[in-house]
Amino acid sequence: MNSGETKICSLIFYRRTRRKQNQSSSSNNMVAIPYLFNEIDRIFQNTPVYVIILEAFLLLSVIWLLLFKRNGRGKRYSKEEEDEIIARYQPEPLTAETDQNNLLLQTHLVHSKVGKHIVVDGHDCLNMATHNYLGLLENGKILEDACTTLKKYGVGSCGPRGFYGTMDVHLNLEDRLAKFMGMEEAVVYSYGFSTIASAIPAYAKRGDVIFADEKVNFSIQKGLDASRSTIYFYKHNDMSDLERLLLEQQRRDLKNVKKAAKTRRFLVAEGIYMKTGEICPLPDLVALRANYKLRLFLDESISFGTLGKTGHGLTEHFNIDLIEVDLIMVGMENSLATIGGFCIGSHFIVEHQRLSGLGYCFSASLPPLLTQAAISALDLFENEPKMFAEVQQKARQVQEEFGKFTKLKLHASELSPIKHLYIADERENVAEERELLNKIANGCIERGVAVIETRYLEHLEKHPMRNSLRITVNRLLTATEIKHAFDVIESVANKVL
Repeated sequence: MNSGETKICSLIFYRRTRRKQNQSSSSNNMVAIPYLFNEIDRIFQNTPVYVIILEAFLLLSVIWLLLFKRNGRGKRYSKEEEDEIIARYQPEPLTAETDQNNLLLQTHLVHSKVGKHIVVDGHDCLNMATHNYLGLLENGKILEDACTTLKKYGVGSCGPRGFYGTMDVHLNLEDRLAKFMGMEEAVVYSYGFSTIASAIPAYAKRGDVIFADEKVNFSIQKGLDASRSTIYFYKHNDMSDLERLLLEQQRRDLKNVKKAAKTRRFLVAEGIYMKTGEICPLPDLVALRANYKLRLFLDESISFGTLGKTGHGLTEHFNIDLIEVDLIMVGMENSLATIGGFCIGSHFIVEHQRLSGLGYCFSASLPPLLTQAAISALDLFENEPKMFAEVQQKARQVQEEFGKFTKLKLHASELSPIKHLYIADERENVAEERELLNKIANGCIERGVAVIETRYLEHLEKHPMRNSLRITVNRLLTATEIKHAFDVIESVANKVL
């Protein structure tokens, strides 16, 4: 067989093979079609009707969106129409319009370093307005140590603690705080407000229950909001009202035992309340914590460094073991002459915050020079414990002297470094009372005593607060200066009221 015949035979064989393959493919298709219908029928039989209806609705919705709902994308505007639309466009302002006469926007300008004396609006004043209870802002050793640290590390740490913002001074401060308080570990935050606002939602979540005093400060309120837990507020320092709420929760738990087994319960309070200057009854809180199986969180931003023989705070004041309090939160911006805050507790409690405390994870860490300032302040805490007795003595003297006002009423615990002065004859008009307090504060500044009226974000506060003059105690005050401050405030108040 020659080459031509070979090619012809190969062509015939190829065509016959292709014909058989086509016949086989057609036969397979004829078999596949009934099988496909059988599978669809089986799916319809095993699938609930509502699922089929829902999927059909979703499919039709997608088709409608793709084919018919074009959101005007196909519309074309002429150049004149585009210019007219742009000319009519009015962007929404980034901030709402504010009343420039609002007292919250009226500020005082400080021209000097903050200490026992301060220059406000050009007036040299005795400072009874800022939170410098131990007078450490004027301590030369703390300033010298901070400057030395500044030269070594620079201004900032340039990142969060978990990335590249941790330096040896941060670890040293946490170790010192833990040893000073006698606890396993401490965790340091870069801002006092975020310490409390981050620590609470790090543990309390949706579905949990939190019982809190109705007068808790704003940072605690923001922490409660962030937790998304169910919140119950009890009357200020009223243990009977708190127990009433706990009994109601107990009855709710009995109705749904399975849910109650998964519900965690927290109790949140302040050592000394910023808004009232009152000390919380910690022994009663500890007793209720044990009876009703609560986790107790305590904000000691004011009581730390002011209460107790060695400045350990409310637990030392009442001689209560630290183990009775699950978490202690402290802002360092009052007694430690720096900024930031810290939480102390067991290793498990603290380590959890390093992963869940948003203010710790996502904020740049505390600047090294301010971290060293806190360490130097702790050195003074340990070497000069007499300062705590001194600030407590000054708090008693201010309490005794300021209790003699004729048209103002003092409200605070005796040992509290924060005092509140209210107008004795309460006005029904809140704005009028606020205006009178503002005039008294301005008059005192003009006469050389710096005091300030309280200012609240009334539309954001959980419970309305009555305005007052807030007085802060400094351990460096003398009896003569306290008497002078009383005379000035008394004279101005009598003139305004």
